[in-house]
Amino acid sequence: MAATTSRTLELLSLLQSHRHWSARELVDRLGVSDRTLRRDVERLRELGYGIESMRGSAGGYRLEAGTGLPPLLLSDDEGVAIAVGLRSQATAGLRGAEHTTLSALAKIEQVLPPALRRRIDALASHATVGAVGRGPGGNGAGGRPAPEVDAELLGLLALACRDSERLRFRYTDASGEASARSIEPYRLVPVARRWYLLAWDRDRDDWRTFRLDRMSEVFQTRVSFEPQPMTDDEARTRVERALRWRARSVRARAVVEMPAAELTEYLGWYGRDIVADGPTRCVWPLKSDAVESMFLALMWLPRGIRYRVEAEADVLAFLAEQGERFSAAAGAEDLVDP
Repeated sequence: MAATTSRTLELLSLLQSHRHWSARELVDRLGVSDRTLRRDVERLRELGYGIESMRGSAGGYRLEAGTGLPPLLLSDDEGVAIAVGLRSQATAGLRGAEHTTLSALAKIEQVLPPALRRRIDALASHATVGAVGRGPGGNGAGGRPAPEVDAELLGLLALACRDSERLRFRYTDASGEASARSIEPYRLVPVARRWYLLAWDRDRDDWRTFRLDRMSEVFQTRVSFEPQPMTDDEARTRVERALRWRARSVRARAVVEMPAAELTEYLGWYGRDIVADGPTRCVWPLKSDAVESMFLALMWLPRGIRYRVEAEADVLAFLAEQGERFSAAAGAEDLVDP
């Protein structure tokens, strides 16, 4: 009986992870006969799962919506995500949903293993809420895809924040330069569909904000530190201030003699902010952490297309200087002085 139940649950897990399975694929995966597969499908139907059968060469099984909500199988990461979401909902005070939210949360947390419960506790207490939506300066995400963040990394950092444990890792900044960091982590803060870690950088003796998708080789030192008092609002303010400073470090506009649709198609994702300035002209807003990165962006404009850069004097001076260096380098016999 135990083997039958285990096999049926495995079948349910397969059906939930894929839109359509052929009968042959399921038979091979489960190591059973066609007859046993049909019996297991019937057991799931008796439990309330809507499973559609299709005949023929392309036949098989797929899970469909039923008349009621049957039991669900969740992975560890899925269970953590749902529990954290329910906790946030419960503390948000949504009128009329308090009972159902707390009831669902109680059912999930009742069966959570201790290791997952620790991860949820850490995320709930050391990840601020309310910062998702608009990016620095009030601009939205603009529909751009959010970088993927490993759920295991998110849980590890939350635990380090909660336990006041020093971490070491490799970090790649916006310019592509990698460095080793030793930090004391404080809070995880989501802003504009990205996750950031607010931490005290021990080598730089100052606060730093790190994007999680740029972190790698995270090492747990098992060394504790004495944390400074900090509220969620203070942490969020520090992160947003750091992001505003980065976003405003270098700004410019490239006025390009080219229809907006054509340039947007040419540049792809990088041209997502282009706006039309008449039928044959468009404006490409540029912002970067460094003027060198902006110079490289201009190099992607199509050859032979006229354009003008509007920016502060120091940015224009840098572009003019680099233009002279390129001209000198193209016709020089010796090395050009920087």
